Amino acid sequence: MANHKSAIKRIRQSEKKRLLNKYFHKTTRNAVSKLKELSDKKDASTLLPKVVAMLDKLTKRNIIHKNKASNLKSKLTKRVNAMS
Repeated sequence: MANHKSAIKRIRQSEKKRLLNKYFHKTTRNAVSKLKELSDKKDASTLLPKVVAMLDKLTKRNIIHKNKASNLKSKLTKRVNAMS
């Protein structure tokens, strides 16, 4: 266990941050899978910008790598455009 006041505070802060990051990441993963399940192009087209924004926010917060976000956005966009 940490002995310094600053180290104890840092542990508290990093735990809070870890839980928030976990929440944002899980929420985004759920949104991505929900988008993949959709078969109606109209619904998918309205959900796609929201999912892309979520992925961009994860990238900005360094929760996921920018290339992973780019790959996901590309694949999801292709999938939505291919719908009839």
